[in-house]
Amino acid sequence: MISGFAHVNLTVPSGTLEQANEFYGTTLGLTSRPVPKLQRGTLAWFDIGTSSQEVHIAFGAATDFGPPSSRHPCFKLESPEKLIQLRQRIWDHFARGGAAAPQAADKPGDSESGAKGVEYPQRFFARDYAGNRLEFSL
Repeated sequence: MISGFAHVNLTVPSGTLEQANEFYGTTLGLTSRPVPKLQRGTLAWFDIGTSSQEVHIAFGAATDFGPPSSRHPCFKLESPEKLIQLRQRIWDHFARGGAAAPQAADKPGDSESGAKGVEYPQRFFARDYAGNRLEFSL
């Protein structure tokens, strides 16, 4: 039976692994891990804490980057404080700009951009530099 995720794969434009390392490694705080030898330079892999779960970044076709999609992974944070800290860090990167900056980010203190309802936990959304929608939740 299924017991969890091994990894989620997100696509980015060709030649943007440096931006992936900045956004996923530095801004989100994920730990870079080695990729298969024959795929170096075409993939970036990141560990999600000590969960044995990973985020894989791979180059996608130009057709992968059309209108924004609602498809997204949701990253679970360990506490409300960590969720607030990460939201601020992502917002700061968005405001600072640059090649690896998120395309969109929910501003700290403002309402989050997702659907509303009591069923939804405390959360926020962002779009990475390639437009991938990301959710962060308790």
